[in-house]
Amino acid sequence: SKVTVQHSCSIALLCLTSVSHSAPLACENLVRPLDQLDPHRLEGRWAMVAGSLSYPPFIERLRRRDSASLTFSSNTSDSVIVFSRSARVDNKCYHSSHNITLEGNSFTHDNNSVHTTFFYTSCPDCILVSCNVESGKRRHFYLLSRRRQLEEKEMEEFRAQVECLNMPPPVVLDPTKELCPEETPGVFILKLIHN
Repeated sequence: SKVTVQHSCSIALLCLTSVSHSAPLACENLVRPLDQLDPHRLEGRWAMVAGSLSYPPFIERLRRRDSASLTFSSNTSDSVIVFSRSARVDNKCYHSSHNITLEGNSFTHDNNSVHTTFFYTSCPDCILVSCNVESGKRRHFYLLSRRRQLEEKEMEEFRAQVECLNMPPPVVLDPTKELCPEETPGVFILKLIHN
């Protein structure tokens, strides 16, 4: 029985070793929130390159987008940032804008129903955002960049990250489709007053 115990221990050890070298470890490195976010690096406009949603009925909506972008601009104080979104669907532009407060690597918007966290990406001019919607009922995972089209290795990393999260394969937006013109805050305020 001594032999059996030793044998089963060595099998258990073998199993543990093989598990530690498999995918979960790679996923741990691939999918991780940023430790530190530089708010100044965030400033400006980011074009959406690709995205995935955990809620399949919304994927079709994402596919219908010609283009989408996020813009972050500092307000008077350092902690408050204006966060603007635009999307072009069927050649119409849709805009929304919110004042947000960055807390470390994340912020909350849309009446606290969306919690957005910035994640690690090796792409030098990209941001990777994970949106936790309605207390985790849905997850939106978006890769945005200063460029409209990324290198294959950068896209492969994003596909792997999406896979690690057990989400559907990403929808890649057409880089040749025009982004919506940026709205100036004045125009946006006027629109709100008229609506």
